[in-house]
Amino acid sequence: MSVHLLAIDPQNDFCDLPAEGAAAPTLPVPGAHADMQRLAALLRMQGGRIGKITVTLDSHQRYDIAHPPFWQRGDGSDVPPFTPITAAKVRAGAFAPRDAQALPRVLAYLDALETQGRYTLMVWPVHCEIGSWGHGVHADVLAACGAWQARQLRAVHHVFKGMNPWTEHYSAVQAEVPDPADPATALNTRLLEDLGRAGLLLIAGEASSHCVRATTEHIVQHLPLIAPGWNASRLVLLTDCMSPVAGFEAQHTAFLDAMRAQGAQLATSSQISL
Repeated sequence: MSVHLLAIDPQNDFCDLPAEGAAAPTLPVPGAHADMQRLAALLRMQGGRIGKITVTLDSHQRYDIAHPPFWQRGDGSDVPPFTPITAAKVRAGAFAPRDAQALPRVLAYLDALETQGRYTLMVWPVHCEIGSWGHGVHADVLAACGAWQARQLRAVHHVFKGMNPWTEHYSAVQAEVPDPADPATALNTRLLEDLGRAGLLLIAGEASSHCVRATTEHIVQHLPLIAPGWNASRLVLLTDCMSPVAGFEAQHTAFLDAMRAQGAQLATSSQISL
């Protein structure tokens, strides 16, 4: 049976790494460092039975609708990280884009986002900035993927997401609100087709409350339409290789419960025998 590992955003900025030198993660997820060590161990021990690896990379500009430099309060002061912003608050003047000309576009985006009911816009710390240390892959996972490539004589496939500053892109499958002018934000049918070829799809990464959740939800929603006959029973969530953002533990639990109810398998890396 063909096995495909999908590692979602296993990046330094999301890992609660021990403090070393000047570099430090900007959005560390509690437990993520240990998650990635377990994922790397799985690759070292059972990588010979994994036929394909896809790694997604959250990839942002500093100027981004979900980063502080984009926003200001009504009095012109800075908006701190972890501030939720709604269309109603913007219309009331509590928040505004620093570029006043962006206001109509921002309101249209927020209205579309809130209509979907999946997320409220969150201002996150600047994270996974393209070219930065934080954008890079966790060292243990990077080394394990490199060793896998040397043994298997094939490359890891990378999927970049989040480069458009006008929309959030938690899911590797599709932006939260696709930008009609940017095909990279639309449904990634190539990725879905690739994932649909696997007899078993293993999913790990960070964070289970956001990017892992959004990507998996989109896979379960769209893949049966791309690959007829596919169902969630061919998907395994590696529960000890993912963790939620602090304060979003309830979303993590609800996500796992929903995927289990739809037929997905839940297992730890030590329980998997490929």
